[in-house]
Amino acid sequence: MTDILNGMPYARFLGLQTLVSGDEVTVIMPFDDKLIGNPMLPALHGGSTAALLEMTAMAQVALSFPGPRLPRPINVTVAYLRTGRPIDVFARARISRAGRRVAHVHAEAWQEERQQPIASLTAHFLLDNQD
Repeated sequence: MTDILNGMPYARFLGLQTLVSGDEVTVIMPFDDKLIGNPMLPALHGGSTAALLEMTAMAQVALSFPGPRLPRPINVTVAYLRTGRPIDVFARARISRAGRRVAHVHAEAWQEERQQPIASLTAHFLLDNQD
């Protein structure tokens, strides 16, 4: 599973790490100064948070529906719920519904408490599970 994110240059740039437990993927984005978007607060850049969520969702779909290529995003919506502080960020995704060609995924990112997400994602991915 870690090979999936290691093959993505932007995931390597963000320093993303994956933990796989059974059929669930947790992705960790360790804090780094380069992730700051607003140095006055300081706050994490929204683009790095959105990328974390999208790659977490992609990794979860790839784990649940293995195929020759990574699932491709059809549409992605990110809701920013709280300011991301300059500490590590964790993310998990769950597949709400999946058909033969499309999977609907919801992901959340949090910092210290999972019950207080800083951002959430809703997305559809095109599955490439055709032989």
